[in-house]
Amino acid sequence: MAYVVRKPGSNINEAAIMDFVAKQVAPYKKIRHVSFINSIPKSPAGKILRRELVSHALSSRSSKL
Repeated sequence: MAYVVRKPGSNINEAAIMDFVAKQVAPYKKIRHVSFINSIPKSPAGKILRRELVSHALSSRSSKL
């Protein structure tokens, strides 16, 4: 899964991102899902808070069921 923060005024979609990545990586590394978010959650030290991204993915997955 990829989390993407769009630049202001950008209209890029999931298919464009998945197609771009598919051309760059091996077949087993292709992206299956894309989620657009407002900002990447980071700690005060600047590290990405992956547990928050995981909880976001699980909550969005359960809401679709």
